[in-house]
Amino acid sequence: MKLDRVIAVRNNKTVYRDGDRAIKVFNAEYSKADVLNEALNQARIEETGLNIPKILEVTMIDGKWAIVSEFIKGKTLAQLMEENPDKKEEYIEFLVDLQMSVHAKTAPLLNKLKDKMNRKISQTELDATTRYDLHTRLESMPKHNKVCHGDFNPSNIIVTDDGTPYILDWSHATQGNASADVARTYLLFWLNGDINGAEFYLNTFCKKSDTAKQYVQKWMPIVAASQSVKGNEREREFLMSWVGVVDYQ
Repeated sequence: MKLDRVIAVRNNKTVYRDGDRAIKVFNAEYSKADVLNEALNQARIEETGLNIPKILEVTMIDGKWAIVSEFIKGKTLAQLMEENPDKKEEYIEFLVDLQMSVHAKTAPLLNKLKDKMNRKISQTELDATTRYDLHTRLESMPKHNKVCHGDFNPSNIIVTDDGTPYILDWSHATQGNASADVARTYLLFWLNGDINGAEFYLNTFCKKSDTAKQYVQKWMPIVAASQSVKGNEREREFLMSWVGVVDYQ
C-alpha cells in the first residue's frame, strides 16, 4: 500500500490515493470505536443503493487505523461551483436533489439522530437552563427514520466525468428527521461565508420538498448547539450565536 499521494488533509486524518483505492488514515490518538463506527455506517449506506465509494477494508498502517475505499475520479461539487460561478444555482439545485435522494432511504441499524443530538447538547458548555430548553425542544420535534448524512455539503460530493455523483464521508450518518440534516447544511453554507448560497439552498430545498421554511428553522438552534462541541473557536462562536435564536417569524 503506497501512501505517497495525498488527496485530502483534515483535522485528524489524511486521505491518500493508491491506484483505484482511497486510503483514509486516522491520527494515532483517534478513537478506534469512531473509526469502526464510520466503516459500519459506510457499509450500511452501501446497502441502501446510494452512489457512494464502496468500502474495501479496515486495517492498521504504522499503528494507525485506516479505512480503504474505492477511489472515485472526478471533481467535488465545491470545485465545480468555484470554476463555474455562473452555474452556482444550478449546482445547488443538484445538491438539493441529491440530498432528497438520501432522505428517501432508510437504514434501520444506523444510530438515531435524536440520541446523538441529546448526547452532544449535554456535552456543551451551555448553562443548565439553556440545555434543558434545547433537550425539551429536541424531544418535541417529530421523529422520523430517514437517512441523514450529517455533513452534507458541496465538498462531500464527487462528480465523475460522465456526470455521476458520489457522496463521500458517512462518519456522521444517522437516521432521523431530514429537516435537521437540512439545517446542518444551511449552517455549513453560513460557516463557509456563503450567506446568499445558504438562503438559495434553503429556499430551493423547501420548495422542492414542500417543507415549511419555519419547520427547518426550528431545528437550527438545536443543530447549532449539538455541532458546537467540535470545531475551532471561530466556528463555536458562530454556532453559539444561533443557539439563542428561539423562534423565527
